[in-house]
Amino acid sequence: MPSVNLRQLRDTRQLKIWLAAGETVELRERNRVLARIVPEEPAAQAPAEWPDFEARARKIFGDRVLPGADLLIEEREKSRY
Repeated sequence: MPSVNLRQLRDTRQLKIWLAAGETVELRERNRVLARIVPEEPAAQAPAEWPDFEARARKIFGDRVLPGADLLIEEREKSRY
């Protein structure tokens, strides 16, 4: 467990690194533990929802069937030979 004394506490950069890594840091004075600084547990976040791409495409193009995939397949077959 990392520890810092009161003078070292002025340099918060290392303290922030330890806390971001999830480590508890002891605050000491003359080799006596005064306190423990405990990082806060990250809040559980709900996974982001993906947009409904199919509904978006239906809204833009309607029921039309776009020949893009067929053209791509034809071009790939031509380039093989």
